[in-house]
Amino acid sequence: MLGAFNPGVARNNGEVVLLVRVAEAPVHVADGAVAAPTYDVRSGEVFVRRWRRDAPGVDASDPRMIVADGQSWLTSISHLRLARSGDGIHFDIDAAAALSPRSEYEAFGIEDARITRIDDTYWVNYTAVSPHGIATALASTRDFTTFERHGLIFPPNNRDVAIFPERMAGRWVALHRPMPSGLGTTAIWLAWSPDLIAWGDHRLVAEPRAGMWDDVKIGGGAVPFRVRADGRDAWLAVYHGVTGSPHRYALGALLLDANDPSRVLGRSREPILEPDAPYEKSGFFAEVVFTCGLLPPNDDATDGTVRLYYGAADGVTAVADLSLAEILAGLE
Repeated sequence: MLGAFNPGVARNNGEVVLLVRVAEAPVHVADGAVAAPTYDVRSGEVFVRRWRRDAPGVDASDPRMIVADGQSWLTSISHLRLARSGDGIHFDIDAAAALSPRSEYEAFGIEDARITRIDDTYWVNYTAVSPHGIATALASTRDFTTFERHGLIFPPNNRDVAIFPERMAGRWVALHRPMPSGLGTTAIWLAWSPDLIAWGDHRLVAEPRAGMWDDVKIGGGAVPFRVRADGRDAWLAVYHGVTGSPHRYALGALLLDANDPSRVLGRSREPILEPDAPYEKSGFFAEVVFTCGLLPPNDDATDGTVRLYYGAADGVTAVADLSLAEILAGLE
């Protein structure tokens, strides 16, 4: 196993449940070689491609990726594993995967689940990676034992989807992050849906900010939750931002209008969480804190604790308790 990180989070029957991304890499790779695992739909098995690191046209400078044969390949393949806890700190982890690659759109793995509870159903959106690109798929469950898959809901290249837990004006809402090539910035967008499957009416929400901690790219994080801020209802969305000097992933917050979340009411001046601990500053991909899930306070007051679960350096899962009041006070 290469790492267990970036979990989606929910409460279920008095327990805290995580859907953790488990990344696995080939264990037998010769010196001077690189390898990429791929799920094969026809056989239902994972096979491994190998190249010489110094072969012409092979670029393995990014530990997460290999460029070879005119195509990009991942050095690991991920699935989602369920973990359960009574206190939110000590977890029992299932022996088998909850969700594994199954389709050609998941040939390079499934990653980074976000869990939105709507009535008695948990909707799990996750990143589906394949030679076709990076897409977002949807599954649902009522018991975290059996899952129904609903296919792709955002085509390549799009990820970091977070579905709001309530309808607004009769429609469902989701944050998403297209990944433009050439023109445009890597920014947070919003979409609307009548049924959680078909999404449209896309609107830009927030872009990177020059000279700040999120100046290179930004993307959605955990599922937004309701808060009271300055005497009004709003949504709070924790997101990730990347800066390039030095390259680093940190977390901040967006305050969004209660009825139209494409309207930004406030945004973190400084990160609410940034790489500091040794396991955040070094590892498989250093200088990274990245979240897909949190537990909000039990009500929508302006105080209380936000329990944030996050991946550190693309290798381990960590937890941090943050003050909601301090998050709100840090908005501008």
